[in-house]
Amino acid sequence: MTATNKILAALKVFYRGLRRFNRKNAWVLSSHIAMSMMMALFPFVLFTVALSGAIASLMSHSIVVEDVVDLVFGSWPPSVAAPITREVYAVLQSSGTGLMTLGGVLALYFASNGVDAIRIAMLHAYGQEETRPFWKHRLISLALVILGGAGLLLAAVFELFLPLGARFLARFFPDLKLLSGWENGASGLSVLVIPIAAVFLYHIVLLPRRAPLARIIPGVVVTLLLWWGAGAGFAYYVSSFASYSATYAGLAGAMAALIFLYLNAAILILGAEINGVLQSDLLAAAAKDQP
Repeated sequence: MTATNKILAALKVFYRGLRRFNRKNAWVLSSHIAMSMMMALFPFVLFTVALSGAIASLMSHSIVVEDVVDLVFGSWPPSVAAPITREVYAVLQSSGTGLMTLGGVLALYFASNGVDAIRIAMLHAYGQEETRPFWKHRLISLALVILGGAGLLLAAVFELFLPLGARFLARFFPDLKLLSGWENGASGLSVLVIPIAAVFLYHIVLLPRRAPLARIIPGVVVTLLLWWGAGAGFAYYVSSFASYSATYAGLAGAMAALIFLYLNAAILILGAEINGVLQSDLLAAAAKDQP
């Protein structure tokens, strides 16, 4: 197959994925995910900060809080993230950090609702039905929240100690250029890796019947590329054209964040629908080969 034919085949799959997306009313489901994720953001940050108390002996609390917030919103356009992070810091200043308090347990539960909304979207996109009992898929959502919080804390530790380690090694290998440029940590690397890991986990863990990794990659790649494009485009739109403050007054920041989450949710579902198209083609081909 020539390069032109491959491009045409990819565009055809993309178009079919769009048609499946519209046919299943995925725009409505995207709004459900966006609202669930918006409501889960603050509980997730609160839970992660509470979790940081368990490793308070490794680093100061203030460094953990700042790094966690930066990692959670690092992939967001600055014009969208800025008003939300201000509110996050305001909430953190008035909230406790006890992990096993009632507030911490509720924060964990409400944060898992965002993951559960994504689970529903994945089921629709892949054409699967939920066969697991309620407690099991809810436990998976809770586990992903805990894993996400722990992952952010590990990334914060990594960012803190990476430049220190690079400077230490540079004393022994002064001519090695690879060891230079780490003075500001690895925030760019972490911001890149975290969304990739999250999307893979959504496609692998949230489904009762897991597809092979090779069948997941196309939708994941489409999702990440469109996320990058949507982030850049939405940032330009907000800074150049949008006037949310004139329409929503003090809620302008929240509305911009909600619309951004809505776009990202729609892209996530579209990536899963593309994988659904490819899976349907494979099943049709297998059925055709059977005698």
